[in-house]
Amino acid sequence: MKFMTILFIALVIGAMSSPLPIRATAVGGSGRDMGLGHMAQQCVATELSPCLPAVTLGGTPTVDCCGKLNEQKPCLCGYIKNPAYSMYITSPNAHKVFTACNVPYPSC
Repeated sequence: MKFMTILFIALVIGAMSSPLPIRATAVGGSGRDMGLGHMAQQCVATELSPCLPAVTLGGTPTVDCCGKLNEQKPCLCGYIKNPAYSMYITSPNAHKVFTACNVPYPSC
């Protein structure tokens, strides 16, 4: 059982350390017009690594996890649509993390 947990965590870390960033654009916008000329946010899944223990093992998310989850709100739909990350974002434990962090689950 411990071996499978360690193997699963290693796979999660490998998937979350993908060098391919995901771009987020403003909802209802083209990505060029985001208010004051801000560029679209770069979405890097590894920034959510503080949430990894809570998502994979089911525990209470840390304050750092909740902060990163709030920062990455515009990126969540991109993560859900990405096969490398979707199983983590859509897992039952991830739903618990969203609830604990007061982050609404994205409707993509």
